[in-house]
Amino acid sequence: MVGFRRLIVVFSSIGLLIVLFSQCMDAEADKGYELVATDSTKAGMTTCIQCHGNIYDDYQNNPHQKTSSVIKGHDLLQANSAISNQFSFDDHLKIAVERRDSGAYQVAYVDNKEQLSRRFDVAFGSGKDAITFATWQGNRLNQLQLTYFSRLKTWANSPGYRDKQLYFSREIDVRCLECHASFAENKITKTESLVTSKELIRGSISYGIDCERCHGPAAKHAEFQLKHPEQKGAKYISLSKSFTRKQKTDACAVCHSGSDRKALRSTFVFKAGDDLDEFLGKDSQTAVDPDVHGQQMQSLAGSQCFIQSKTLDCNTCHTIHGNKNEGLAGYSDKCISCHQTVKHSDRTLSSGIVLKKNCIDCHMPKKSSKAISFKLSGNSKIAAYLLRTHKIAVY
Repeated sequence: MVGFRRLIVVFSSIGLLIVLFSQCMDAEADKGYELVATDSTKAGMTTCIQCHGNIYDDYQNNPHQKTSSVIKGHDLLQANSAISNQFSFDDHLKIAVERRDSGAYQVAYVDNKEQLSRRFDVAFGSGKDAITFATWQGNRLNQLQLTYFSRLKTWANSPGYRDKQLYFSREIDVRCLECHASFAENKITKTESLVTSKELIRGSISYGIDCERCHGPAAKHAEFQLKHPEQKGAKYISLSKSFTRKQKTDACAVCHSGSDRKALRSTFVFKAGDDLDEFLGKDSQTAVDPDVHGQQMQSLAGSQCFIQSKTLDCNTCHTIHGNKNEGLAGYSDKCISCHQTVKHSDRTLSSGIVLKKNCIDCHMPKKSSKAISFKLSGNSKIAAYLLRTHKIAVY
């Protein structure tokens, strides 16, 4: 009897996977067996898990998986119960983080009288450095005024927001989501006066960076591999091991080259292996002195380590799927693998720094972002936002 029950569970699971696969691919079935897939048909993460469960489990801890996410109920408050729950601009104006029946809210008060409230609906950022938030207003997604800075463990006025002024209407559009999500679609409405409005289609958003954002639509790949399990070589999928260095760095630079490059085409249709120059225009003048926030690719490209090497790319130092924190010593080991015979000055040697354990703080120091700054509660001074530069150099 127990064996019979197990058979029922096994066959039920197989049947469920088949249904999910067919739904994800949005394909028609021929007598329940044949599935139709094209180069642009997505398989969905549920399908990827069937063969790549271990990689999927590792990736759940990767910061890219958390670039955006939906906030459910009071999850925000439960996860951050120890942090300060309000931000004071001055003695009259403050914004509080409060629990209400339908979720967590940012509530603005003037002289202790409530002026407006907006719910936490979507989070942006992995939380390693900071998390900013958005609220739905109809079909528009607007940034909330307070951002949580994880390293400081405090709320601050969202970067770029004016001091002592309530503002909850900065729109987060598809261009923003191209780096913080795997897909999103606009609904474009034209009026008789030729005025065009764009609204996000909520149900179209695929939050976080999923498998297919980097590897390309996988339905055709999944269809082939499931039908031919004896074939060990991966068909119809993008794999970085076969890429040139430019193709590898382009796959990262889609999001890590800043937002000031002119959008020629939506990067949602960019597939790893494509030429990024066909999607984003040339860098602006900021590429001469790239910012530590968002322009990591330009910084790395200006490093002599990158210029002199034929193989150094983003994956030389960063784990693709997991979240292995190398630490300063681990990253320094990568430096020493190429720079074993480097001689340091007497001044450096006398500084007391354990050189073999920390190349990073000297050659990739934390620098102030020119794009992001903020103000702390009750403080009128602008605070610098420090991030580690990807320009490897002698400072």
